[in-house]
Amino acid sequence: MAIGHTLLGLLESGPRHGYDLKRAFDARFGQDRPLHYGQVYATLSRLLKNGLVEVDGVEAGAGPERKRYAITDAGITDVTQWLARPEKPEPYLQSVLHTKVVMALLTGRDATELLDSQRTEHLRLMRGLTERKHTGDLADQLICDHALFHLEADLRWLELTATRLDKLAETVRG
Repeated sequence: MAIGHTLLGLLESGPRHGYDLKRAFDARFGQDRPLHYGQVYATLSRLLKNGLVEVDGVEAGAGPERKRYAITDAGITDVTQWLARPEKPEPYLQSVLHTKVVMALLTGRDATELLDSQRTEHLRLMRGLTERKHTGDLADQLICDHALFHLEADLRWLELTATRLDKLAETVRG
């Protein structure tokens, strides 16, 4: 995820402190991987250096001064360009799963067992995502659907690979 662009987008609604940005990010995008404060402030520092945000105010408190950040016109342009640019599809041409299957065959291990245990893990995760999807809001449902579709594709690959293991073993050991 492009954290810098996401923070810039969150700043479009108005100036915020780093703490507020972290909370907004985590509420919308960080349920599974919340941001660390250090990551927020390091990103804000880079955005400030690049002229995409500016310090809108500084407040004294009991602890260190709290800076409030605002997006600049250059920052708005940057977010607009980022949103308009399609993401490169991930072809997964050299996945870890593929490497493990080939390596198991090369080393004389049981690739069927590997595929079975991976299938079990995928199904476990899919059950959890399906449950989460039924209890989440629309944004959570959509992100769960995205993950489920990718896991379904992995399962299809696992099944296809299982049917071709003998032939793949011949090719690999060749």
